[in-house]
Amino acid sequence: MNKNIKIFLNYVLGPLLGVWLFYSLYRQVKAQPHLYDSLVLIKQAPFGEQAWKFWLVILLVFVNWGLEAKKWQVLMKNLEPLNYFVALKGVLSGVTLSLNTPNRIGEYGGRVLYVKEGNRLKSVSLSIAGSICQLTITVLMGCGGLIFLLNAVHTNETAIMGLSFFWLRVLLSISVFAAGILLLFLFRLSWIIKFFEKVPVFSKYVHYISVLDEFTPKLLLRLLLLSLLRYLVFVIQYILLLQVLHVEVSWQQGFWLIAILYLVMAIVPSFAIADLGIRGKFSTELLSLYSVNIIGILGTTFGIWFINLFIPALAGSFFIIRKRIFKERI
Repeated sequence: MNKNIKIFLNYVLGPLLGVWLFYSLYRQVKAQPHLYDSLVLIKQAPFGEQAWKFWLVILLVFVNWGLEAKKWQVLMKNLEPLNYFVALKGVLSGVTLSLNTPNRIGEYGGRVLYVKEGNRLKSVSLSIAGSICQLTITVLMGCGGLIFLLNAVHTNETAIMGLSFFWLRVLLSISVFAAGILLLFLFRLSWIIKFFEKVPVFSKYVHYISVLDEFTPKLLLRLLLLSLLRYLVFVIQYILLLQVLHVEVSWQQGFWLIAILYLVMAIVPSFAIADLGIRGKFSTELLSLYSVNIIGILGTTFGIWFINLFIPALAGSFFIIRKRIFKERI
């Protein structure tokens, strides 16, 4: 991408989008009934009657990123075996760098810090394959969420996320097609390598993606299982925090609405400064179908972002600084 375009996206369009989204959310918050009581509820979340759910959400952060570290370790097994702690450091360093890049593409740069120099470009292709596994689960679950929404909400409802029911059905069709393509891509990686070999422009890059040819159906199923487990941890965290902040949605409603939220977040391009605003906007659009507690919805959204991304990013920054200062050998 042209350097000037990158500067425009990251430092002009991103901040403007963020300001607009946060202003929109601010207006929703101001219109919230019993605003003061809701804010008090958020402050009491770690200490109230349901505090155990709040602390369980915190504990699940370790499960969340622990599963991702395990997935990274499995991905790297044939290229360069990593011990679990090194894999975890790479994952957390990736989280740190991802917060400052569009769609968190900086994640790949953080992970390769802990890979031998000769294997770094190959490891990027493995990391992308792991991301596609997670995306596949997200899209499949999102399809289920859209089916639930189309069958659970009356057709006379106003537009949801700015989409009429016709466009929600179109989104479902596109998502089903995308899920099929992603699964085909994953289980036919050898086709991609052969394609690169036959196209002169891409043939020089075959060396870097040839490691994907070692993916077996058993390995892919293991990666998809780890991705599914991590996805379930995400959803459980979200629902528990919704309950702590008294957002009255059932487990079934919460599960499928959150599935749609993650689907939308996966397909909508975002910038670091605007990402939190986008999450807040879509979460209120969806969950307000069942609850009027806008403060609780936003508190949950921001809380999940802070717990799952900001705190791990702090840990990742420590590992990055330590690596640069001591230049440790991995």
